[in-house]
Amino acid sequence: MTGAASRLEPYRTELTGYCYRMLGSGFEAEDAVQETLLRAWRSFDRYDERRGSLRTWLYRIATNVCLDMLRSAQRRALAMDLGPAADGSGPPDLGAPRPEAGWVQPVPDALVLPADGDPERLAVQRETVRLAFVAALQHLPPRQRAVLILCDVLCWKAAEAAQALDSTTASVTSALQRARTTLKAVSPGLGEPFHPSDAAQRDLLARYCDAFERHDVAALVALIHEDATMSMPPFTWWLRGRGAIRRALLAPEASCAGARLVPVAANGSPAYWQTRPGPDGVHAPFALVVLDLFEGLVGGSTTFLNTDRLLPLFGAPPGRNQALA
Repeated sequence: MTGAASRLEPYRTELTGYCYRMLGSGFEAEDAVQETLLRAWRSFDRYDERRGSLRTWLYRIATNVCLDMLRSAQRRALAMDLGPAADGSGPPDLGAPRPEAGWVQPVPDALVLPADGDPERLAVQRETVRLAFVAALQHLPPRQRAVLILCDVLCWKAAEAAQALDSTTASVTSALQRARTTLKAVSPGLGEPFHPSDAAQRDLLARYCDAFERHDVAALVALIHEDATMSMPPFTWWLRGRGAIRRALLAPEASCAGARLVPVAANGSPAYWQTRPGPDGVHAPFALVVLDLFEGLVGGSTTFLNTDRLLPLFGAPPGRNQALA
């Protein structure tokens, strides 16, 4: 069985990316892939190459695992899917936190994106693990979701997808058309592909981080899109527009004096650990911030406050124990 494990392990990253898009949670995606590889390992001696490629067989198992996990699950969402925006005036009424199972959760790039590969394909993969895209996928019934991911994200032919789903080409084609129609009707929010090597994007992010760390609200607001959004899971409270975000940032309780933004690779997007100094000046993670870029500006920020849960998945940021300089 050692030989079986060596043949299965190279598929871990792409399977995790597939399961993440299906499930909307990095935690659940890891669990689904572990179960997929375990089932494949246990039955590897019965795998028949004449009935399909190893990759197709693994995706069939992964799809069944995900469908099982989704049978009783509620739809994961972002705050913008759950109600109207607040206006940013007065103390924020955050309300009660929503359970973790109701939120699209972030995922480390290393779990779902290949370390190397074709740049064009990598760009598509980065775009399709963005929070807004994954949230839009959650509007699809699970089997339609699987069809769309296989055909439109992974570029499988309908016949290949049908084999992985134990279905027919005609059924897959019909499900794909319905999925595309639904996805077009769901607004994915402001966002465009993030290219880490793009000098203009790097400059924008450097200026954004500098303004944030200086708590220069005027400079920060100048770098966000006029229709930008800001949210803080697990709370359903969220904002839209420069005016509302400016009012919220100027509130005395919103001060982030001394906070830093430490880069982290998440969701194929610009992302940062927000760290804050304790009474002794030592920095510790307070939240994970994922940004969207749009038209040369920041189009949205999602600040995940479930730091204790995310730390084991992402790892502690560099300089966690550094005192404030």
